[in-house]
Amino acid sequence: MAQRVQLEKMHMEQPVSPFKSKSGVKRIFAAFFYSIDGFRSAWRTEHAFRQELLVVALGTVVALVLKISLFEKLMLIAVLVLVLIVELINSALEAVVDRISLERHPLSKNAKDFGSAAVALAIGIAAAAWGVVLFNRFW
Repeated sequence: MAQRVQLEKMHMEQPVSPFKSKSGVKRIFAAFFYSIDGFRSAWRTEHAFRQELLVVALGTVVALVLKISLFEKLMLIAVLVLVLIVELINSALEAVVDRISLERHPLSKNAKDFGSAAVALAIGIAAAAWGVVLFNRFW
């Protein structure tokens, strides 16, 4: 009976990663530097991230010089940043799939295709937002 209780306890406890971050201010600093490492890695290894970052930089300049409200400027920049966020999540998903196995598998393909579809939707939202703001303001 005691062995059964012990086994049930083991199954209920969540494993703790040795890489789990610290608490408090140390965690905030660690998270900041992990984020910097993530940006560097994305810049080095992800062509799509570099291309989208260029679009974000150019789009930000354009949004800031357009004669539109501050809210519209914010929204135009935010939807471009959304594309970067989704791209980073997609890249993370692809890295996990590749870490598990480089072998072709239908589930791996699905995971990567789902991530790609999410990026496509984010780009569609960005294009629609820019289209609506520019059409509403200039036509």
